[in-house]
Amino acid sequence: MSTPQDLRNLGLKATIPRLKILELFERSTQRHLAAEDVHRLLLAENLDIGLATVYRVLTQFEQAGLLERHHFESGKAVFEKNAGLHHDHLVCINCGRVEEFCDPEIERRQAKIAKERGFAIQEHALYLYAECLKSDCPNRNADKQSSLTLRAGEVDAAERADD
Repeated sequence: MSTPQDLRNLGLKATIPRLKILELFERSTQRHLAAEDVHRLLLAENLDIGLATVYRVLTQFEQAGLLERHHFESGKAVFEKNAGLHHDHLVCINCGRVEEFCDPEIERRQAKIAKERGFAIQEHALYLYAECLKSDCPNRNADKQSSLTLRAGEVDAAERADD
């Protein structure tokens, strides 16, 4: 869906920023990207596309149904390519890593609960905020390391203040 004609079919002009941002979402190994992430990746490719343009294009893509916007615990919006398949999210409360999952039993239970209460679900989003328990989690180790580095820096600063 990254050809100029594809964008025109959605009522969007096929500008270089739009094509590059869409291409980035299609080839990125990271599924959930904040506007700042997109901007940083574009700069890494020597593409001079401003952050305001990135925000504008992401919003246009969301409105066109190309991207989905999520607001995880961090408070900042992240976007993912709309693949048309429903899924839910597990979000690590320590490092922010997001893992997608789909569970038919959860989907059935939600529909049953809604029906019992006189509702018919039209759309929903499920975010589970959890702590990763994997002993080999590289994100947890990185998070602990940065926390230790921060604490060591605080101790150094306190010692210097005492001198």
